[in-house]
Amino acid sequence: MLRHQNLVAWQRADDLFIRLHKLASERFPSSERFELGSQLRRAAYSVPANIVEGVARRSAAQQRHFLNIAEASLAEAAYCLHVARRLGYIAQPEFLELDAEIQGVYAPLSGLLRHIKETG
Repeated sequence: MLRHQNLVAWQRADDLFIRLHKLASERFPSSERFELGSQLRRAAYSVPANIVEGVARRSAAQQRHFLNIAEASLAEAAYCLHVARRLGYIAQPEFLELDAEIQGVYAPLSGLLRHIKETG
């Protein structure tokens, strides 16, 4: 098994991507599937993908670079959900649940970045 598969940050980001991909593809209005929905899917995909790429890098500087991209993409996905809530595509309770999942990715991702900064 690859190292990224053992990381809580990656496991949660992978689960979050699947959930957000389904949400955007199945529940957003058809007019948004190629706009906000597409942006949400790309941002959500970028999080686990950049974690994978980051842990595959040999230097701490390169690892930090890709993990920083993952963290920024997570923030972008959170904003897309904020917009979806404001536009009425998702209800407040679901938004809060998804926001909690985002925080559940952010915490171990932030810890991983901190660890690399301290040891690298």
